[in-house]
Amino acid sequence: MIELNKENFEGEVLTYTEKPVFVDFWGDKCEICKELMPGVHGLEEKYGDKIKFSSLNISTARRLAIGQKVLGLPTMIIYKNGEKVNTITADKITSLEDVESFIKTYYDTL
Repeated sequence: MIELNKENFEGEVLTYTEKPVFVDFWGDKCEICKELMPGVHGLEEKYGDKIKFSSLNISTARRLAIGQKVLGLPTMIIYKNGEKVNTITADKITSLEDVESFIKTYYDTL
């Protein structure tokens, strides 16, 4: 999983065109984010052939997250050719299964 920051976000996400990019926005104080992280990393093995996986710690890139309209955690977004194509937010994430369903729904359309 690629660790994003304000220096590489544009190149790794917004201008990347080889395949869609999944971004896991998380924070140091977000307990559910930290609980989900090992499982989300595992999903990369399952779906990484068609989707590029990355994460952004908003604790170190708050303005970038706000610029992407990330207002709560966890938030996960799939980008394609620099555009958001699918988003799941904290109110819809209660387990790793919710995250996998979010990814699989998009993955199955590729």
